[in-house]
Amino acid sequence: MYYTIGEISKIINVSVHTLRFYAKEGLMPFVERNKSGIRMFKDEDFEPLFMIEYLKKSGMSIKEIREFMNWCMQGDETIGKRLNMFREQQKKVEDQIKELQTTLDLIKLKCWYYETAKVAGTCSVHKALKPADIPKDILEFKESMEKIYFNRQL
Repeated sequence: MYYTIGEISKIINVSVHTLRFYAKEGLMPFVERNKSGIRMFKDEDFEPLFMIEYLKKSGMSIKEIREFMNWCMQGDETIGKRLNMFREQQKKVEDQIKELQTTLDLIKLKCWYYETAKVAGTCSVHKALKPADIPKDILEFKESMEKIYFNRQL
């Protein structure tokens, strides 16, 4: 079955403008055109289109995605290159996840901080708290951040 750019856009939830941009950037060498020059997408085009979107979401550049798509078109001789690219991207995404987890933990700490202050009516309440008064996960994060901060200060 064939799909127009408008139909595929709705199915994969990517704008027509974005799909045209991808085509202009050489990310979709697999897409066929009909006699009138209109792009016609096939069922087997879904996987590479989703791959492009997720690689983009992972922070991969258009240039890198284009290179990957070209390697796919070249066939099995580029399996090693593709594997290496994914290993590198996996490491980058894992690092992003760690950074986001730290950010989330900091936000949780601040939510606890201000919830506690709101109940007490003052931020000064924290000066009187003992470690046993602080939730374990909050305390562990707070201590890890203090350790990082003070180690950098030395």
